[in-house]
Amino acid sequence: MFRVHAKYLLLIAAAVWFVAGVNIARLGVIAIGEGTMPLWLLVVGIPVVFVAFHTMFSKLVGKHADRIRGYGENHMHVLRFFDVKGYIIMAIMMGGGISLRAFGIVPGWFVAFFYTGLGCALALAGIGFLIHYLKRGSQITCPVTKKIRLA
Repeated sequence: MFRVHAKYLLLIAAAVWFVAGVNIARLGVIAIGEGTMPLWLLVVGIPVVFVAFHTMFSKLVGKHADRIRGYGENHMHVLRFFDVKGYIIMAIMMGGGISLRAFGIVPGWFVAFFYTGLGCALALAGIGFLIHYLKRGSQITCPVTKKIRLA
């Protein structure tokens, strides 16, 4: 039950990461609209957060794509697009982010630039999974890490 051909796990990962990224970026944009913060903070902060997380996420996309391709032609459970460590990290990040906002621990200006940059990096990671799915057997070069991977 809930098994899919392993290659479709790349599509599932693409959708999950992209939707999560768009939602987090949306929260950041809402915070931008609600707050008064210096423009320089957004102009500098968003790209810095984006590059930091994109560098990390592009490595994760490659690692997870390699693992998923390693499943071969098997049918796998639909949730196997992440490994256990990935789910633990996701739970900590989601729980931490929700808690920080819910308890008002971080100010709106922080949510504005941090969530916008983080959300854009997550959405791009989702697109990365989609590229891995579409270019099966082709070489993919990450513009940030300059690493070549077979898709």
